[in-house]
Amino acid sequence: MDKRDEVKPPIPEQQQETPGTTGEMTPRPDHGEDSYKGSGRLQDKKAVITGADSGIGRAIAIAFAREGADVLISYLSEHDDAKETARWVEEAGRKAVLVPGDIQDANHCRSIIDRAVKEFGRIDVLVNNAAHQMTYEELGDIPDEEWDATFRTNIHSMFYLTKAAVPHMKAGGAIINTTSINADKPNPTLLAYAATKGAIQNFTAGLAQLLAEKDIRANCVAPGPVWTPLLPSTMPPETVKDLGKAYPIGRPAQPRELAPVYVMLASDEASYVSGATVAVTGGKPFM
Repeated sequence: MDKRDEVKPPIPEQQQETPGTTGEMTPRPDHGEDSYKGSGRLQDKKAVITGADSGIGRAIAIAFAREGADVLISYLSEHDDAKETARWVEEAGRKAVLVPGDIQDANHCRSIIDRAVKEFGRIDVLVNNAAHQMTYEELGDIPDEEWDATFRTNIHSMFYLTKAAVPHMKAGGAIINTTSINADKPNPTLLAYAATKGAIQNFTAGLAQLLAEKDIRANCVAPGPVWTPLLPSTMPPETVKDLGKAYPIGRPAQPRELAPVYVMLASDEASYVSGATVAVTGGKPFM
């Protein structure tokens, strides 16, 4: 069976503790392990990817490595998943650097960049991909701490990481931020998450203008539903079961289906693409 068909609803009902792990998912996500073919589009580039232990981040890391990039894998605490990502990067003949820790902390964000510079000497591509979300049916159910944690993880960290990375980026560098279809079509049960995704899109548009004189590009990718550990660890099982059913393609994306967009935006071929939002939404209009 095509791995895309494996995630056509109904998906087996399942739930995990946050932040979730790849090994507990049924079916197992496809990150391009057996399918992504590189062609040297990122040869010898040095990349930092947050949330690279699993999901979209792992798919990006595999694709970047097969395109010739060395990769720093930033993640929270999912050590087994992160080591698996590193294995795929190294099998592609590229260097993998593992950095665990919480990007809610500004000092940790700066330490990620410091480690990348120490290991690689420079940063060519920064992918701000890590995210946090939780589902709440009522406004009054959202704890203050949850609202704060969502903003600190999803948007504050983006500022800390970008601010630290830019001095180590040369002309031609690329910053790619993961927003969401929720930036334009917010799911009311993901109120905090959707608000941060709108902020990410706005941040990226302003950042692109601010960095244009340095010839550093900033873009964002807006996925629809993607089959990653984030979903069964933050959504009710009945929601997971019908994930993507309402989208024209009729299913969620496999993580590998996002990776080529990040490769394009990171490559020198995208030299005039900055301030853009690339929607990967299975046929559902973004705007």
